[in-house]
Formats: sequence, C-alpha cells, structure tokens
Amino acid sequence: MCRNIKTLHNFDPPASDEEIFLSSLQFVRKLSGFTRPSGANQVAFDRAVNKVSAAARELIDSLVTTAPPRDREVEALKAHARSAARFPSA
Repeated sequence: MCRNIKTLHNFDPPASDEEIFLSSLQFVRKLSGFTRPSGANQVAFDRAVNKVSAAARELIDSLVTTAPPRDREVEALKAHARSAARFPSA
C-alpha cells in the first residue's frame, strides 16, 4: 500500500496521537490523490483525516498481543539496513 505509513501497534512507548494523525493524513492523501486539497475539498479532506485518526486510535488501543513491545530504535535500524541492502550507494 503506502510505504510511508508505519506500523504503530505494539511499541513501547505506545503510538502518540501525532503519529496516528500523520499516518491518517498519509492514508487520506493516498486515497484522495491530493497532497493539498482545494478549498472546495478541504472540509471533506479534514473530516476524513479526523475520522481515520479516531478509527486508528480505537483499533490500536483495542488490539491485544502476547508479544513483547518492540523498540523504536531497533526497528528503525532494521528498516535502515533493509533500505541500504535494497538501494546500495554508489
């Protein structure tokens, strides 16, 4: 789907409202095809971002797992290693 949307479940500390909002914004941008909607579409765009954010927060808060929480720094290092392997520098 959209590579910029990151997994937010099962991290310590839990996902912040800002992280959820930014993921929701990216999702709505992808669905709508707008990076910045026109004035005529701004209200609908903002409403969609708010609804997706609320649904995402509800989902993340209600998910249950027995796995230990993941460390953000470790996951970032793994992502960097995958990227370096996929796109080696010249």
